[in-house]
Amino acid sequence: MNPALAKTLEILLQRADLQDSDWIDFPAYGFRQYFLWKNPETGASIALLEYEKGGRIPVRHQHASNQFMFCLEGDYEYTGTGLRLTPGSFYMNPKDHPHGPTLAHEKSVLLEIYDGPHYYEKPLYHNDTSIGEFLKKD
Repeated sequence: MNPALAKTLEILLQRADLQDSDWIDFPAYGFRQYFLWKNPETGASIALLEYEKGGRIPVRHQHASNQFMFCLEGDYEYTGTGLRLTPGSFYMNPKDHPHGPTLAHEKSVLLEIYDGPHYYEKPLYHNDTSIGEFLKKD
């Protein structure tokens, strides 16, 4: 651990700090997710998403909070609208707005931020472990 971090509440991660075992894999859909930060009280989070070429979210869906994405590399499309995220693209999807499905036209890396819980109910591409505390609580 960085000695400076022992004196603060701040978090600093380097790419080399990301452990392979901490990635959540979705092999049936060609992507994986790494949480850089989570707030279990609110469901807010910041994560990296890595999509293989052909990786996808197969259904139209909506979120229980605002979703923000920044494309670091690749070509990732929201096929329902034709919106394409390429390196340097910022995407914002407001709470409750239906969107998707999606398709990675090439390997894509996205930074994804939610300002609250991700979903009202578990989508088909998640399991009980991967959805964790990210369902909206009544």
